[in-house]
Amino acid sequence: MQRKNYFDYVEEKLAILSIRVKNRGKLNILDVHMHSENFYRDFINLLYGWSLENANNRLQNIEAIDLIDDNVKLIVQVSATATKTKINNSLSKKSIEEYAKRGYTFKFVSIAENADQLRQQKYNNLYNIGFNPKKDIYDISSLEKDILNLKLQKLEEVYQFIKAELGNMPDCVRFNSDLTTIINILAEVKLDENEPLGNINMFEIDKKIEFNKLDIAASIIDDYKIFYNQVEKKYREFDKMGLNKSMLVLQSLKKMYIDALLKNKYDNSDLLFVGLIDEVKEIVINSSNYFDISKETLEACASLLVADAFMRCKIFKNPEGYAYVIT
Repeated sequence: MQRKNYFDYVEEKLAILSIRVKNRGKLNILDVHMHSENFYRDFINLLYGWSLENANNRLQNIEAIDLIDDNVKLIVQVSATATKTKINNSLSKKSIEEYAKRGYTFKFVSIAENADQLRQQKYNNLYNIGFNPKKDIYDISSLEKDILNLKLQKLEEVYQFIKAELGNMPDCVRFNSDLTTIINILAEVKLDENEPLGNINMFEIDKKIEFNKLDIAASIIDDYKIFYNQVEKKYREFDKMGLNKSMLVLQSLKKMYIDALLKNKYDNSDLLFVGLIDEVKEIVINSSNYFDISKETLEACASLLVADAFMRCKIFKNPEGYAYVIT
């Protein structure tokens, strides 16, 4: 089906661009960021029929504004940083005031990070410019949803544009990941809900869940904690493949957790827990040793690993005297 071919191509190229923007940003190499602003100007114009122009064509370095369309009264910020603080800071800039008075709408486009959580937030809209977070915050996924609903002729136009702009872009460098290896191993395991739990102290695990104020995530932990011994067996097998393999996986999960805390990525413990699952999936998908498993299997295995790390004291705070193993 030609529609699927067009969409798959567009989705792949946008994903690669997003990863390159994110990775080069970490190295403070910002050339891709600058070119991406022009790319997204033309891409969004094609997708939505707007007439966005670079704000810098009028005045150099207008704060919080990258693109402007006077026809439909839009100002757009294109950013690789997607946080509530970033948007609040943008809305508070003096440059926004003039456009608010003239009836413009502010839109925010995240080109490297998922923005689902940002759409649920409330913002300090100092100048009361038109801004509805649910409708006016875009990310790669939301753009792709709109692409998916295009008529075939328009979808072909988008495909041709992406091919012209990104067609020769080399795939991002992929590395082997121990995290991916254990996911691949778990994907082959038939988990047995009836296997004895052995010396796992369920009361202590429940106490840690309550201590960290987990609500939605508690159900995920409850679903997967019964497989602790089966994961333990696979970790032991994994360690036979190399020195301290399981420790490296658990430490990588701990680093993800600490990094999320330091950067204030998530607003509460539930979002943090689910966010870690998503980060595991992203690492796995972008690893060179990733097997092509189903979306559902990947979701289950990533959830299992994060729940297991929670139990093993690697992520989230432990209540005083916490001991998940009965000795």
